[in-house]
Amino acid sequence: MSKENNSNIRILIADDEVEFASTLAIRLELRGYVTEIVNSGEETLEAISRQVPDLLLLDLKMPDLDGLEVLAKLRENHKELKVIILTGHGSFSSGNQGMALGAFDYIMKPVELNLLLEKIAEATAAK
Repeated sequence: MSKENNSNIRILIADDEVEFASTLAIRLELRGYVTEIVNSGEETLEAISRQVPDLLLLDLKMPDLDGLEVLAKLRENHKELKVIILTGHGSFSSGNQGMALGAFDYIMKPVELNLLLEKIAEATAAK
């Protein structure tokens, strides 16, 4: 997918690891995506209440609401929102729980960028 094709795709990155989230945002922006970063579950819900992104990259472990709690709350009003769970602390079972709650997919940290880009392309093509 070319950079121009990505320019209309908004990705919300929800991760309490600020350095990781910032680096990921830069790498996605270099590929033409529009990104926003939030660092907690509550911030994630607030950001989505303001503007629903095309895709949410959601960390499972955050200090206030964990990713599964955020996903459950989002499913009440935003069933169509594509969510890819990122987990470094969780296990395959946590990723599978996220899938059961309607996540598009999950990726274990450390995130391999090419795999993530493939998953983003799949999720955003499935709009």
